[in-house]
Amino acid sequence: MNLVLFDFDGTLTTKDSLDEFLKYSVGMKKYMFNMLIFLPIFILYKLKLIKNNIAKEKLFKLFFYGIDEMKFKNMAKKYSLEKLDLILNDDRLSILKQHQKNNDRVVIVSASIECWLKPWCEKHNVELLSTKLKFIDNKFTGKFSTKNCYGNEKVNRIKNYLNISEYDTIYAYGDSAGDYKMLELAQHKTFFTN
Repeated sequence: MNLVLFDFDGTLTTKDSLDEFLKYSVGMKKYMFNMLIFLPIFILYKLKLIKNNIAKEKLFKLFFYGIDEMKFKNMAKKYSLEKLDLILNDDRLSILKQHQKNNDRVVIVSASIECWLKPWCEKHNVELLSTKLKFIDNKFTGKFSTKNCYGNEKVNRIKNYLNISEYDTIYAYGDSAGDYKMLELAQHKTFFTN
């Protein structure tokens, strides 16, 4: 059996699912207001003064701190099933579907959040490794319960999840610096330049 590792955002999609989810969940007016507040953090991240995972946690805390867990997950599921297919790159999805027809094992490995990726993955019959949010007493804490699934963490999650030596051939697909390490695992690597 072959193993196929797919990044999600920018690789399978034409837009960033996180950005689209933020707009979907709070509306454009609040989205713009929150992004203005977030701008100093974004600048620090772009200047490499704070790490990706810290900036991302701060973003989620700004938008969703204290939100009810079921409310958030229901909203994420609705977004997943109603909106994600609308931002897919059809040509790249067809590559994924061809791997499935070949009976390859397909795993999405993404820094995006499990709450909205999992329903889509279940619908399309693919496995998922992604970032998870931390809820305590049914409220969002503003933190992740896993490391951000980006860069080296993608490789760590893959190796903890399965034994890559069991596979005849590994294919990997990505589009950003966060995918470089994952692509190194594969004999057949495709880096999309969007």
